[in-house]
Amino acid sequence: MACRGVHFAIEKEQYEKLMSAKTDKDVIEIIQEEIEEEWDEKWLHETDKAWDAIHRCLTDGRLEWDNGKFPLKAAVIGGELIHKGEDYIVSIVAPEKVPEVAIALQAIDEETLRKGYNKIKESNYDGELGEEDFTYTKNWFKGLPELFSKAANSGRAVVFSVDQ
Repeated sequence: MACRGVHFAIEKEQYEKLMSAKTDKDVIEIIQEEIEEEWDEKWLHETDKAWDAIHRCLTDGRLEWDNGKFPLKAAVIGGELIHKGEDYIVSIVAPEKVPEVAIALQAIDEETLRKGYNKIKESNYDGELGEEDFTYTKNWFKGLPELFSKAANSGRAVVFSVDQ
C-alpha cells in the first residue's frame, strides 16, 4: 500500500453518509467510490507520506490516535476515527469543529512546525529525521491550513484518509 494521505473537505451529505456507515467496508466504499472518484482538487489537499510527520509536529512528536490537544490534534489522525480496521486510517472532523482547527492551523508557521518536528524521536519514526525530511514535511503541510479555512467558510467536514 502507498501510505499517501489525502484530506477532503466534504459536503454535508457525504459527511452524513460516512457517519452512518455501518462497517469499515462501507466507509472505504464511500471514500473510494464517491469522494476519491470525484477528486475535486478545489476541495482536497494531499499530504503524501508526510501526514505522519505533520501529525507529530502538530501534537507531541508521537504518532498516536489521541495525543496532543484539540484542535491541532484533529488536523490529521486525531479527529473521530470512523474506520476500525488495520488497512486504512479514516479520521473525520465534524463541520462544527472545522473552524477551530482552521484557526489553529493558520497560526502554524515554519518555526512552530520545526519546534514540533524537533520533538519527533528517531526510535519510533519510520522516516529519516533531518533537514531533507523537514523540508518534505513542510512542503506537504503547505495548503492544509487553507483547505481547513475553505471548509470552515463553507460549512464542510474534513476527512483524512490513508491506506496503511
